[in-house]
Parts: sequence; structure tokens; C-alpha cells
Amino acid sequence: MTLAALVDRIVRLSAREPGVVVVGIVGAPGAGKTTLAEQLISLLNERERAPECQQYAHVPMDGFHLSDQELTRLGLLERKGAPETFDAHGYAALLRRLREARGPVVYAPGFERTIEQPIAGVVPVYSSVQTVLTEGNYLLLDQPGWRDVRAQCTEVWYCEQEEGLRIRRLIERHSAFGKTPAEAREWVERVDEPNARLIEATRGRADLIIPAFD
Repeated sequence: MTLAALVDRIVRLSAREPGVVVVGIVGAPGAGKTTLAEQLISLLNERERAPECQQYAHVPMDGFHLSDQELTRLGLLERKGAPETFDAHGYAALLRRLREARGPVVYAPGFERTIEQPIAGVVPVYSSVQTVLTEGNYLLLDQPGWRDVRAQCTEVWYCEQEEGLRIRRLIERHSAFGKTPAEAREWVERVDEPNARLIEATRGRADLIIPAFD
């Protein structure tokens, strides 16, 4: 499956389905979901550079991380990244809003890795948008909130990555944002990999299995 084939699939979905199409990209931590979504959006919007006129938008799940303050209150800070550390119901509500009639712009939250915190109102989705690409870990999880997320997606694609490379990139990512190499490896083993197993168990629910392109 090439990037061009995925672009063609999205274009055909957008032409076939009524209203706004939402394509989800799911996969284990470090699988390359964000990179794939960004590559696809760049190709889909290459003929229209003005954001207010583009038909395709990228709305990531990471904007729905709970803040460290709230995770501390809930006793979940050391599990940051697990399903219960996201506002799944809020994420589903945003996707539902994007599929309905809306005003000139809807602002979605993003995530700033330099401070490891969600940031409100940094992802504008203009009324010109007819297809939303959204990516995250738990789009196929059969749990409250996450089932509502899946219900808002026209299709969900499962992104696979070679295991050793995926884990190395996770360790490098955590190290780049403040953890020592030992702390990064411990976090991957204790938090990221149990989450990865949970995500991998949802693979069979995907509409399409694709390789990472990074």
C-alpha cells in the first residue's frame, strides 16, 4: 500500500460518503501515526495552500490528554498515555461536532511535546473541510467513550511498525523531552508497552492494515 493509494482511497471516500468524512489512524505508541497523517494531509492539500480553503484537516487525539494537574489529582500521572488518561468523551464530541453543520471555524486542541501538555484552540478546522484525518492509540478500543470515538469515524486504519524500531524511537522520543535514557527505557517498559499490547489486540477491528511510511 503506497501513500498515493491511501490518498486515492481518502479522495474516493470523500466523494462517496455524505457529509464530512473522518478517517482514523490507530497504532501502538511510536508506530508512526502522526508522521503518516501529516504526509497524507500534505499530499491532499498540495494544490490549496490557503488554510481557510483546504478540504482536508488533521485533528490528533493527543489534544485530549488530561493535564498533569488533573492526572495528579486522579492518581494517574504515572500512567500517562493509558486509555483512562484521555478525555475520550470530549474527543468523540469534537469529532461529532466536526461532522455536523458548523460555523466558519472550529478550534480543536493540540499537544505540545516540549511541555508534555494539551493546548486548547491550536488546531483550526475551517468550514471548507470535508475530510478529517484523526490519529491516536485507542480509536478501536471497545470501552466507554472510545466506542463513541469509533462511531464517529468513517474508517479506521491500523498502522504497523517493526517492533524494534518502534521501541527505539519511543526511547529516543522520551529522552529528547527530558528523561534520561534509563528513565526513558523504564517508562517504555512499564507504561508504553502494556498500552501497545492493548492497542494491538484491537487490530482485527480495523478497516485497513497499513505499514508506517517513516
